[in-house]
Amino acid sequence: MSLQTLGYIGLRTQNLDDWADYAAKFLGMQLVDRTSSSLSFRMDDKKQRLVVNKDNADVPGFFGWEVENAAALDQYAARLEGHGVKVARGSRALADERFVKDVIVFNDPAGNRLEVMHGAETTTEPFKPGRAISGFRTGPLGMGHAVLTCENIDAIVPFYVDILGFKLSDYFLQPFAAYFFHINPRHHSLAFVQSSKPGIHHLMVETCFLDDVGQGYDLAQRNPEMIATTFGRHVNDNVMSFYSWSPSKFMFEYGWGGRSIDTENWQVKVITEGPSLWGHERHWITEEQRQVARDLRINNAANGLRIPLNVMDGNYTRARDVCPWWDAAHPSARKTG
Repeated sequence: MSLQTLGYIGLRTQNLDDWADYAAKFLGMQLVDRTSSSLSFRMDDKKQRLVVNKDNADVPGFFGWEVENAAALDQYAARLEGHGVKVARGSRALADERFVKDVIVFNDPAGNRLEVMHGAETTTEPFKPGRAISGFRTGPLGMGHAVLTCENIDAIVPFYVDILGFKLSDYFLQPFAAYFFHINPRHHSLAFVQSSKPGIHHLMVETCFLDDVGQGYDLAQRNPEMIATTFGRHVNDNVMSFYSWSPSKFMFEYGWGGRSIDTENWQVKVITEGPSLWGHERHWITEEQRQVARDLRINNAANGLRIPLNVMDGNYTRARDVCPWWDAAHPSARKTG
């Protein structure tokens, strides 16, 4: 009855037209339905991944997590109720709106609306991105990840770990505190950042080619104020990415090359190297925090910290026999064929 993936996300916004352009023409999602009050986007073979509803404020809407089947959903609901969580069974109309077979609804201690569902509908219609990208890395990893802000991480972590079943991946404390959680081989589907108020810190989607990210960065640089965090690479999930400001004024991370972890044998660790191996100049933190982050990155460089790329079939070609001294120094990296 454990959660399997992040299935969909809903947002509420004052800027519906801006979201139509941002999600489709910039991120590359497919706009599949548009009304005067809502937008619906695809990222893959699922009928719906992102929903944006018109509102008088820009706030989180809902986060949809998937379980295996109807029995798992019933067991999950019973587990929540056993912990004193108030759970509502979604109506047939709500399930149809979400394109799922069944759904339950409840809130976390910070007031975020969470939905757990099963039977997300797929379509045989080919995914048609809003701009020319290779596609998104989803499937058993889910649509990406959500990073939320909260006033007290220590107070909310037990709810997500002990009740909802998330597993802690790792955490860092400098230049700010952040904790990362997994439910599948994606390094994290959820994270929390310490802040003065609850909300969305950022959402992340992962493309299948690095060039998709680079070309997105070119698009963002036409409006430099759009860039919240410059291009860089994370230490913990290894993602190469940049962050842009969404129309709702939270950040959207656009990345490539995330690591897949062994969930059965994963060991939690504190990340002392900082959030980024290189790059990722963060324009949204204080100058003091930025200096701490820079010092951590410079220290990584001085220590020669290197992390191999995470690739998948079809998005790389292997350079062969072009550097004999490297082959001699790293025999385990040499392959034939």
